[in-house]
Amino acid sequence: MKRIYLTLLLQCAVFMAIAQFTLKGTVKNEAGEWLVGANLAIPNSFTLSNSSDDSKSSDELRTSTDLNGMFQFKNLKAGKYQLTISYIGFEKQTLEVNLIGDQTLDVVLKQAIFMTEEILISANRVKEKTPVAFTTVEKSEIRNNNLGQDIPYLLGLTPSFVTTSDAGTGVGYTSFRIRGTDMNRINVTVNGIPMNDAESHGTWWVDIPDLASSTDNIQVQRGVGTSTNGAAAFGATINLQTTRINKDASAEYSASAGSFGTMKNTVGVSSGRINGKFSFDARLSKISSDGFIDRASSNLKSFFISGGYFTANSILKVNIFSGLEETYQAWNGVPSVRLNNDLAGMQRYADHWLYSQKQVDEMVDSDNRTYNMYTYENEVDHYQQDHYQALFSHQINELFSVNASLFYTAGKGYYEQYKAGQKLADYLITPPVYGGEIIKKSDLIRRKWLDNDFYGMTFSVNRKQETREFTFGGGYNVYDGNHFGKVIWMRNAGNSDLNHEWYRGTGLKKDFNLYAKYYYELAENLNLFADLQYRKIDYQIDGTDDDLRGLKQSHKFEFFNPKVGIYYLLNEKQSLYVNFARANREPNRDNYVDADPKGKQPEFETLNDFEFGYKYNSSRLALGVNAYYMMYQNQLILTGEINDVGAPIMTNVDNSYRAGLELMAGMKLSEKLKWDVNLTFSKNKIQDFTDFVDDWDNGGQIETKLGSTDLAFSPELIANSQLSWKAVKGLNISLQSYSVSSQYIDNTSSNDRKLDAYLLNNLKFTYHVPQKFAKEFNLHLMVNNLFNTEYESNAWVYSYVLEGERYAMDGYFPQAGINFMAGLDIKF
Repeated sequence: MKRIYLTLLLQCAVFMAIAQFTLKGTVKNEAGEWLVGANLAIPNSFTLSNSSDDSKSSDELRTSTDLNGMFQFKNLKAGKYQLTISYIGFEKQTLEVNLIGDQTLDVVLKQAIFMTEEILISANRVKEKTPVAFTTVEKSEIRNNNLGQDIPYLLGLTPSFVTTSDAGTGVGYTSFRIRGTDMNRINVTVNGIPMNDAESHGTWWVDIPDLASSTDNIQVQRGVGTSTNGAAAFGATINLQTTRINKDASAEYSASAGSFGTMKNTVGVSSGRINGKFSFDARLSKISSDGFIDRASSNLKSFFISGGYFTANSILKVNIFSGLEETYQAWNGVPSVRLNNDLAGMQRYADHWLYSQKQVDEMVDSDNRTYNMYTYENEVDHYQQDHYQALFSHQINELFSVNASLFYTAGKGYYEQYKAGQKLADYLITPPVYGGEIIKKSDLIRRKWLDNDFYGMTFSVNRKQETREFTFGGGYNVYDGNHFGKVIWMRNAGNSDLNHEWYRGTGLKKDFNLYAKYYYELAENLNLFADLQYRKIDYQIDGTDDDLRGLKQSHKFEFFNPKVGIYYLLNEKQSLYVNFARANREPNRDNYVDADPKGKQPEFETLNDFEFGYKYNSSRLALGVNAYYMMYQNQLILTGEINDVGAPIMTNVDNSYRAGLELMAGMKLSEKLKWDVNLTFSKNKIQDFTDFVDDWDNGGQIETKLGSTDLAFSPELIANSQLSWKAVKGLNISLQSYSVSSQYIDNTSSNDRKLDAYLLNNLKFTYHVPQKFAKEFNLHLMVNNLFNTEYESNAWVYSYVLEGERYAMDGYFPQAGINFMAGLDIKF
């Protein structure tokens, strides 16, 4: 009899282990009305994720309620689950479900005392069933990896993403590319407010150090994405949401230190809710590093202050944040002849570029991977940027909500340079006379300044019904910038002005946009999406450039950017989507200023983006496939052409494209082991490219038609992976891997001018210390470049012909070998 009972018990255990059940039900409000589109999640199931923080895993099985307020999870194993239900305007609810068979729940959500802050950025975010390729990186992952490196390195595990650092450590000047698209073409917003510099279109993360510590989540949209404010989204969009209100008062401290003298200290406080309606948050940060490259130091400081007023129907938040950076210049990179220990090449390089013997000796005697041509002690970039944001949201009734924001950004700073043997006439300096001799050349120190103001507003009105949602929004901003240069020291200055200004150029840019977005649930499993944007730009440039050329010019544009897509739910696990989106981008300041005044002027670029995707989600496996074809008209690229004073210019090419396949997978290999991996395969082509090379022998340029060539900095393979293991209770270990195939550094597809392929591995340890004196206490250790791989992540090149041979002046950016960062964070 005991054997029979034992057998039955074992059979039951086996059945419970392999059986799969359904959890379903409804979500209503207190009046008994169905809540359509309520979000439900079961943590510790499996979806595509990059997180290595298992204590706050972003791995979830998600669904939303249908037109009848009903939801359903299928194929769940027996066990205890935490079911989280949320809906804008209602209090989030978490239920513990002990699933031993099919189960039905009726959930009632209470009206929230406070509006949730998601509504502040909802107009610029894509929703789960939007036909757009996107990834959202949550606060837990940001916090877990934030040991001092800039935001580009915290996004490095998202698809099609490649990072680079001038100093080689991820601190200081950093940047990234998505699908080969550079930062000047990627739209960046913080709380829906534009962050791109209006003239250069770039985003300089060094100006806002440690913004990650005040960031709640980051959404990365690949391709054109949905309509947003600010610069053109010409290949990707990055949208940051800053810290949300904490329910309870808290204080946090984090510190890290490691190789190359890198240190980070951050302290933050939060008031929680005061009198039920107010909140206050503040943060101070300091980051410093000596850099991997010689003298490439960084000294970064920042603060973030946020205050909020919350009611059941309204939110008012004011954010003030600022960054002050001083970085030693490492912009020039390492010449390939120095990198390859080519002594003859170094001497030839020095002869061609008129290096002094001291400069030659410094290059020869330096380390081949850390050489920095700059030696003047104050060859620094010094800049401060202050941001002011006022954000308001109001829920008018069950159908309508409105959002509005005002913002102001002030920036001022310079980069300082020592310049030897300069012609004083080029600086409008009257030559001094010594002993009867007129001094026409002199060594000097100059500062090139940028002083700018950027201000404006954004708004959106949202109408949400059971099966459809309509958003109408837009924004208006003004950029007012001054570019000027001053000579602050000169050898044998005599009576010369030591704060002499030799040029001043201005830029005044007005940018206005309106958009309308429409989501329509045509059937329970079919969603349609349409998005139309109108953008108008007025850009005025005046004054003189640093070479004393006049700059007066005026440019106006009107763009229409349509987007349309379909999202189809095959079943509860699988979905398909397809979309088309168009973006137009105006040339930036450098494109206009550097253009040959007697030649063809740069024109606006157009991108037509076609995307098709497939998703699969289950409790242990998540897959994503996204195919894209990005077709450019008049893309601005470097061809080697120069202007009337010999400076390189960017030229429109008729036809070019990027075509690729993105594969994303997440696997829960066991209860302790999970693996996230992203692969991108692509072809990136200019269909008819003509190369121009300076002819130093005869003057002018040599023109060569090359036909179809590869776009620069566009590797055919980009892969990243994270293997995470819960080794023991509280200890998480993750291996992060990055693989990038070879990529050309110009558009000629020449093997003489390319970055080699590399495979990089980092090993991360996180230990959640068990204790009672704090809410959280975590220790971190990061081993970067575990196998000491030698690689370069960026470069530049200028080609010329001398004595019938083609040569290159170039600069490569080596990245640090094996290095370490250790840190702690504690929350009270």
